[in-house]
Amino acid sequence: MKRNRLVLLTLALASAHALTACAAAPDDDPAMTTAATPAAQPQTPVHTPVPGESALPLMVVSKSASCGCCHLWVEHMQSAGFKVEVVNTEELDPIKQRVGVPYGKGSCHTAEVGGYFVEGHVPAADIKRLLAERPDAKGLVVPGMPAGSPGMELPDGRVQPYIVELVANDGTTSEFARHGE
Repeated sequence: MKRNRLVLLTLALASAHALTACAAAPDDDPAMTTAATPAAQPQTPVHTPVPGESALPLMVVSKSASCGCCHLWVEHMQSAGFKVEVVNTEELDPIKQRVGVPYGKGSCHTAEVGGYFVEGHVPAADIKRLLAERPDAKGLVVPGMPAGSPGMELPDGRVQPYIVELVANDGTTSEFARHGE
């Protein structure tokens, strides 16, 4: 019983840390002003469907209303052709637990799309690959908030190397994609 409480408390603290790390509006951080101002154009070109391309499923994104980087990630998804429904909530932990985000793999927003969850700043191309390949898994995670990932772009274009992980049904993870190297 004590171990379960400790795990839940640790998960809550990790989630709170992730939420507060991106809770500032984009204009509040001078280092992010260039890439995150409302007038800035999306970093990714707008998706133009090609004839015969199947429609992407609706993506439901749960995030804090005050999170600027989450908003930018949603714009990245929309530019890639996803129709996105945003649910603003301060109660993200129950959502993460329901979909099966593994301990220590949380980030600032959780999306649900095509029967999978997507946790954090996963690039749209990786989500499209997941939906095309349909692995027997729960979803994708990018733990933390790597600089240069979608929604966390830097003015100089740098990308901190990061790995997108596939979460198996048993909660274990394996490398799905590698970025920034």
